[in-house]
Amino acid sequence: MTTLHLLYDTGAVAEVQTTLDAEDYPLPEGATVITAEDYETRLAAIQAAEAARIAEVEATERQQQRDDYEALLALNMPEATARRLSGYTGPADGDETDPDRG
Repeated sequence: MTTLHLLYDTGAVAEVQTTLDAEDYPLPEGATVITAEDYETRLAAIQAAEAARIAEVEATERQQQRDDYEALLALNMPEATARRLSGYTGPADGDETDPDRG
């Protein structure tokens, strides 16, 4: 079994196992063979970038929930209702232990 590490022109990477020799494996369009070390480095970078993107999206969503919660409270909405409608689960308004505030 031969393991090939591929880099696509899109920046994506792939690990392929084949019974063919590396020279006989038909490369997909836009793919080149890279070393295992280069593959691992690029894969780690892709995973780190994706984790950072997800963290940013989640932080934005938490802030939007907090903003919605505070707006509902400003309209004299009962706290329990404001939490339910906004999806906010953090500390009560004015609590300094709020993890969503950084």
